[in-house]
Amino acid sequence: MYIRMSKFNQKWLSKLLGFFHQCWCAHMQQQQQWLASLKWITVKRCMAALLVFSIISIIFYMHYLVQLSFQNKSRPEPFIQCHVPSSMMGTPDHRSAARLRIDPKVLVVIETPDSRLGREIAELLVYNRIKSEILVIGAPVIHKTPENVNQSAHKIDMSGKPLPVLTNLDRGKYSVVVFDNLNSYVYMDKWNRGLLDKYCRDYGVGIVGFNYPNEETLVGAQLSGFPLFVHTNLRLKDAILNAASPVLRVLRPGNTVWGALPGENWMVFTPNHTTYEPLVWATQIMEHEDSIRRLPVVLHDTGSFDGIQRVLFGSGLTFWLHRLLLLDALSYLSHGQISISLQRYILIDIDDIFVGERGTRLKKDDVEALLETQERIQRIIPGFRFNLGFSGKYFHHGTQEENMGDDILLQNVGSFTWFCHMWSHQQPHLYDNVTYLETEMGLNHAFAEEHGIPVDSGYSISPHHSGVYPVHEILYEAWKNVWNVKVTATEEYPHLRPARLRKGFIHRNVMVLPRQTCGLFTHTITIERYPGGREKLDESIQGGELFQTVVFNPINIFMTHMSNYGNDRLGLYTFESVLRFVQCWTNLRLLTASPVQLGEKYFKMYPDEGNPLWGNPCYDARHLKIWFPKPCDQLPHFLIIGPQKTGTTALYTFLSIHPNITSNYPNADTFEEIQFFSGNNYYRGLEWYMSFFPSLHNGTFQYLFEKSATYFEGELVPRRARALLPHAKLVTILTSPTNRAYSWYQHARAHGNQMALDYSFHQVVTANDTAPKPLRELRNRCLHPGKYSQHLERWLLYFPAQQIYVIDGDQLKSNPVKTMVDLQHFLNITPSLNYSSQLRFNPKKGFFCQVMETNQTKCLGRSKGRKYSAMEERTLKFLQRYYLSHNTALMKLLKRITFWSFPSWLREELAESAST
Repeated sequence: MYIRMSKFNQKWLSKLLGFFHQCWCAHMQQQQQWLASLKWITVKRCMAALLVFSIISIIFYMHYLVQLSFQNKSRPEPFIQCHVPSSMMGTPDHRSAARLRIDPKVLVVIETPDSRLGREIAELLVYNRIKSEILVIGAPVIHKTPENVNQSAHKIDMSGKPLPVLTNLDRGKYSVVVFDNLNSYVYMDKWNRGLLDKYCRDYGVGIVGFNYPNEETLVGAQLSGFPLFVHTNLRLKDAILNAASPVLRVLRPGNTVWGALPGENWMVFTPNHTTYEPLVWATQIMEHEDSIRRLPVVLHDTGSFDGIQRVLFGSGLTFWLHRLLLLDALSYLSHGQISISLQRYILIDIDDIFVGERGTRLKKDDVEALLETQERIQRIIPGFRFNLGFSGKYFHHGTQEENMGDDILLQNVGSFTWFCHMWSHQQPHLYDNVTYLETEMGLNHAFAEEHGIPVDSGYSISPHHSGVYPVHEILYEAWKNVWNVKVTATEEYPHLRPARLRKGFIHRNVMVLPRQTCGLFTHTITIERYPGGREKLDESIQGGELFQTVVFNPINIFMTHMSNYGNDRLGLYTFESVLRFVQCWTNLRLLTASPVQLGEKYFKMYPDEGNPLWGNPCYDARHLKIWFPKPCDQLPHFLIIGPQKTGTTALYTFLSIHPNITSNYPNADTFEEIQFFSGNNYYRGLEWYMSFFPSLHNGTFQYLFEKSATYFEGELVPRRARALLPHAKLVTILTSPTNRAYSWYQHARAHGNQMALDYSFHQVVTANDTAPKPLRELRNRCLHPGKYSQHLERWLLYFPAQQIYVIDGDQLKSNPVKTMVDLQHFLNITPSLNYSSQLRFNPKKGFFCQVMETNQTKCLGRSKGRKYSAMEERTLKFLQRYYLSHNTALMKLLKRITFWSFPSWLREELAESAST
């Protein structure tokens, strides 16, 4: 047993012991004659000192016992117990044949764009990756009904905004319709209500409605058109589930949510028909409770009244039970079409093993508690083991007790799974030398082999998530070379907040999984240091954020730290408690697996997430810290996006004349085009892309740009460009799609494309889908980019029209000076360059060329402006018919975007098509 004392107490105790030693020596010498006169005085002093020492020792010992007792009392211990017999545990299956006629999509109808409940519903659907569509119907018009002046009726005028198309051929487009305000459905105009109800009956689609808070209190008011009465603005407590309800799937009944329910505006239901079955009951809070009466607060309409099943909520999603109940309602009402998995994989990482200041590290009894808790968790999650991340440099850097804790960990090395940190726990993004990182990792690898720690987990976590995202390329390279890392995790992709939007990606064949936080950080070593104390932590565990994190994520990798398992051992308390709570309240099956297996499962569930989406690290404060010291000024301010064969190379050349405009460095494979967003170059990462742009120094400013004509029709390009360059401006050139298609065909012939050499242009563009694949590919390259409106609409999903500039390709060719003046104005280029002295028409080439200092012109290469025979008349007519609908759609789009100009060729082609 060690008694902890302050330095002050240690100092005085040392003096007292020294004084007692002197007294003892004096007593032993008292027989000497020359001390005879001091004999009795010395003995008395020594006896007094001995008495004082005994009293002080007793005081220190009692103080230690009090401290120990207080520490044990303050350390929280799991107390959650299930009250459901194992025989009651079941997994309901909502699937039926009716689901085959409807798509797995939810239509969410909200009253106003700023509806808080509407936002919460949408966020919950996103969290659980449930497809949805939002319909905003506008503010309600409130009027009094003559039948009951005490009741406010909400008549929703949707005549100007009808319901969306509900069917696609013989399939229903939506499995469930959710209203954030039940009155929006009840008082919907007759036409839309009739359409919606018929759709629900024909396709077996259900409806969910929520009580919308209202200042006016209703008492026994009938819900218009239904045998149902409601009471509003009540305070309730003690919610309990109906164990007999077929709706419950995720939720397991049998327990009670004790205490007051959140909010004071609850609605309770009084049914007057057998079609209604309670899903949740609660008790009204009253000043004088003579009797306790359960009131239905969530109701299941089984459909026997009018053929439509509904679930009606007496309050919103502030109450955690409602969030899970909404998922169950969606599953039941969609006939199992919208059902989340009931399997949850749990991995708990303990970072920073052997790292930490003295007084925060693990001791022997902490390690023993870790092992004991692990055994209890294994009864909930078979095969569960804590996953320990270590930095070997700091082994045995604690107190004697803490060093003993290090030893106990290594004596039980086989009881845990292990992964590597950096040897010195440093942040990899601060280093640009891969050899240095490999050396550091090698030291940790050698430490692991020396102490019997497994080195084949294929998993690693970077300290502070440094270099994982935003990506530091040499970290991935070093990981592969030293540890053969196959999977890692981070909480930073795409951003730390909101947590529900965290996703995974794959880079350099390393699977990067989303990592979750639990509210415990390195400084959270005692319950007093937890923000809000024990009450807030328990709130997170019992239905709050941590509980919902487990429920809504099929794969959970939690980040904790070694310090969370010493002192008050909050890590042990938190996870054992939340896992018990999940077991009590849900039918979820809790499982565990190795990190590599979790990575494989994750990307099997979400294959689309394998493709990364690079964001701009300079727009996120946390990412900027990880990105530093890399620059933020090596990204383009605008892009020339194409399409091909419209004059993009000429525009690229003209822009490069401006002294304040700088293009990217050439690409060895694709010449002046980087083609980053449209191909495999995207997977080379952000550092690779930025290497094509100069780093600006000494306060100089240049307008950086790049031109890649393949961007225009690329399906993934707008989303990728928006993620990295949300404020960039986009420039596109549109020419006659007919002429563009013919120009591409001639381009293919000039470059030796065998299909272009073997087939005429007419044969290429009229080829059907049974033609050879190479011929179909050439046909598509000729025709597809010319569907201008289709591609522009895709860009408008990600960029506002104000950031897009449309150039008339014919004007660029005939009057490039005016085009460049207008473009500089759009790009806010200052100072503006007078291109009238920079460009001159070359009669031989047939287009404008750059004027050099020698007054001679420098024109584009021989491949530009080549002459070829006229297009066949039958092919011209075919293409005019082919592009008529696309040109018409383009004209409508340009009219909608009023500040976009109309290309002259578009008017001519539409007029010519109309005349024929």
